[in-house]
Amino acid sequence: MRKHGVIPVLSLWNHLIYSFNTSGLVSEVMLLYSEMIACGVFPNVFTINVLVHSFAKVGNLSFALEFLRSIDNNNNVDTVTYNTLIWGFCEQGLAYQGFGFLSEMVKKCIHFDTFSCNIVVKGFCRIGLVKYGEWVRYNLVNGGISKDVIGFNILIDGYCKSGDMNYAVELMDRMRKEGLVPDIISYNTLINGFCKKGDFVKATSLIDEILGSCRKKDFKILDSNDHQNEGDNSVILEPNLITHTTLISAYCKQEALEEALSWYEKMVVNGILPDAVTCSSIIYGLCKHGKLAEAKVLFREMETMGVDPNHVTYATLMDSFFKAGNSMDAFALQSLMVVRGIAFDVVVYTILMDGFLKVGKPKEAENMFITLLQQKLVPNSTTYSVLIDGRCKLGDINGAESALEEMKEKNVVPNVVTYSSIINSYIRKGMLDEAVNIMRKMVGENILPNVFIYAALIDGYFKAGKEVVALDLYNEMKLVGLEENNFILDAFVNNLKRSGRVGEVKGLVKDMMSRGLSLDRVNYTSLMDGFFKEGKESAALTLAQEMTEKNIPFDVVAYNVLINGLLRLGKYEAQSVYARMRELDLAPDLITWNTMINAYLKEGKLEYALNLWDDMKSCGLMPNSITCNILMRGLCKAGEIQKALNLLNEMLILGFSPTTTIHRFLLDASSRNGRADAILLMHERLVSMGLKLNQSVFNTLITVLCRLGMTKKAVSVLEDMTGRGFSADTITYNALIHGYCIGSHVKKGFAAYSQMLREGVPPNIVTYNLLLRGLSTVGLMEEADELFREMKEKGLNPNASTYDTLISGHGKIGNKKESIKVYCEMITKGFVPRTSTYNVLINGFAKVGKMAQARELLKEMKLRGALPNSSTYDIIISGWCNLSNQPELDRASKMSCLAEVKNLLLEMNDKQVIPCESTLSDISSTFAKQGKKFNAQNVWKGLYKRKNI
Repeated sequence: MRKHGVIPVLSLWNHLIYSFNTSGLVSEVMLLYSEMIACGVFPNVFTINVLVHSFAKVGNLSFALEFLRSIDNNNNVDTVTYNTLIWGFCEQGLAYQGFGFLSEMVKKCIHFDTFSCNIVVKGFCRIGLVKYGEWVRYNLVNGGISKDVIGFNILIDGYCKSGDMNYAVELMDRMRKEGLVPDIISYNTLINGFCKKGDFVKATSLIDEILGSCRKKDFKILDSNDHQNEGDNSVILEPNLITHTTLISAYCKQEALEEALSWYEKMVVNGILPDAVTCSSIIYGLCKHGKLAEAKVLFREMETMGVDPNHVTYATLMDSFFKAGNSMDAFALQSLMVVRGIAFDVVVYTILMDGFLKVGKPKEAENMFITLLQQKLVPNSTTYSVLIDGRCKLGDINGAESALEEMKEKNVVPNVVTYSSIINSYIRKGMLDEAVNIMRKMVGENILPNVFIYAALIDGYFKAGKEVVALDLYNEMKLVGLEENNFILDAFVNNLKRSGRVGEVKGLVKDMMSRGLSLDRVNYTSLMDGFFKEGKESAALTLAQEMTEKNIPFDVVAYNVLINGLLRLGKYEAQSVYARMRELDLAPDLITWNTMINAYLKEGKLEYALNLWDDMKSCGLMPNSITCNILMRGLCKAGEIQKALNLLNEMLILGFSPTTTIHRFLLDASSRNGRADAILLMHERLVSMGLKLNQSVFNTLITVLCRLGMTKKAVSVLEDMTGRGFSADTITYNALIHGYCIGSHVKKGFAAYSQMLREGVPPNIVTYNLLLRGLSTVGLMEEADELFREMKEKGLNPNASTYDTLISGHGKIGNKKESIKVYCEMITKGFVPRTSTYNVLINGFAKVGKMAQARELLKEMKLRGALPNSSTYDIIISGWCNLSNQPELDRASKMSCLAEVKNLLLEMNDKQVIPCESTLSDISSTFAKQGKKFNAQNVWKGLYKRKNI
């Protein structure tokens, strides 16, 4: 048209500008206006109003105001222009500035109207200043502005949103008194307000009031002839789509699905067809109840009803599918949205990001975030929280903190969830102080941490052994007014379990329950586990009974704790426990199966265990490495090497490869016949099955060979190991030293020790204990003492095994003084000697007839918790018998010795310790008459069998 020199008239330009604005192409509006001016066509008031609206719509208020000032002199401004500008400011939360334009209108003799009043009042209501908005309306009405229903509805909505429902209802009554009749919007606003407060009784009573109006209408139709001359200014109302959708949506959010469906049915019966909002609400309710199949059916029915699903419908379903682990259907919906041209909003992008992270696709989640930014959408706090949580779970704390800074740059306010992800990430990494610093930072930003953040920190410090810090955080939490929850209780219970203080749990639980805390299933499960592990079966079963009485259902985890505890105590057979679980309709998980298999193996029922292995596979449950290790250990322990290999072949089919643990089990089993070729053959077989050679594998092989004294073979394996690029470590050399020392090749053991030092491999306490044992075995105690001093000089602290070895070594060569000296040092350090060590010490005194000292050592042994065995009693009884046979001893002393022997025999009988042959021989020799020793020995044996000494 313009190419032909024809300039469009103003009305055509206005039509184009208006069309572009309504289509959302705001950037094109200003271009058209510029072209219009260039063509010499000047705007009228309609043009100006459209332009101001386009700028205000996108929040470009400064430009709108500047534009208005530039054309103000042409008098192309009216009430609509200023109303549009005021609306723009109020939409951006700038109600005071919008209100100020009324003064400017007065100065310019532009009158403001009811629309001006309502726009300003709504602006103040939007920012929560409802009372001020009402005051503005009151003054404007007094100034001559007309009252209308819309103004009242705005105020009713404002008071409903502020939670003041009583005043909102009062406004409705005032409206009637002032001659205005509430419309359906008035009622819908009140219904929505009551629904949000959960007061469905009042919401439905308002609907009944509307329906009463309908019935009055029907009555009027029937009696129209009788009332033709009567005036009636009442408005006949009917519940509309919004009325029903408001109620349906509220019921769905309250998880009252049956009521929502009932109202949905009433709506359809009354001839009101649902829209996308109604259907989306129902779908949300179905998804919340886990009825995804029904939600999918309704989604498909929407098409048959001619209702197009909107982005909220898709978002609701996608989110539910992701949460249910059904990512395939979720991504199918994403594709459908693309095909149908439904624009993604921030919520949809956020759900997709979260979904990608749930299925382990962090790169796709990051790409989705980038796409969101490219679409000029502004991420909200939830979007950033998802992004930050994803980065934290990948261990990218720097990336998470970078996203947090980006939030602040974009004026997106982080919330508790945002900070929780970063805090939890630091806790998982053991960086507890950094986690506390983040919490302090959020407090500085006026974001108060919740009880879950404190629970995570308290638990983290407990696990790190910093109980004092954990308790300080607990006290801080209480000071800021946060109450304990079940997570806090669980953190305390787990800490007491770890530190072996389960006895304190009852007091803690009682204290927290007195303050209103109720135990949940996790708490009960944790407590049961703790009591079972402490052997307090009665307390654990009492908790199980409490759960039943309180109708707290057992889940698989709780049942696993219960059956594991009972089976560990040997209280039930595996089959009866398994049957009971099936009766309760609980599907066993991997832990259950592993527990049952382990129980059968402990009972010696290998076939039952193997049958369970087959059963779990037939149930579609894939065994894990723990299952395989339990079965392999059980079969190898029972010497069923062939069955173990058959099982290993099955594991290979299932995708498992032999592990270092399985390698150890099978080598140990193969070593029982004492043949090196069987051990090496098993090793090669496992390598051919896919066992990856590493330092640990070679160490196991060397250890098994050395344990049997096959040091030459072990050295050959060591050469192979180093030839493959694996260096020998402390475990390797300890195995060689052990092999040499048990073969009495102590010099070779020390040669291995010297080589170890030359290669820079650090010896540990085990190394020195092995060398000390080797020296002790061959009686080289001076060298042992020298090595002991060297060990201490190198900063290694002796342990109980070190002291046991030295005491035994000195005792065996009769160096009683030195053995007692080492014993005293051992006791001072808090170690308790082994029974065999006490036996050596007692024997040293018994040999020289110092039975009083031997008796005192026996008493001390019992006090320290070391249990005497048959050897202990044999040594001390023989000592008393030998002492009683001394010719220089008087009769009273001899009788005293015999009384000691009788008391020891009674003690043995009480403790069910069987006397050995030498004990019986010594007693018989002492108590029998000359020539009757053999008969006396048989009598003692018979008496002991009848436990009637």
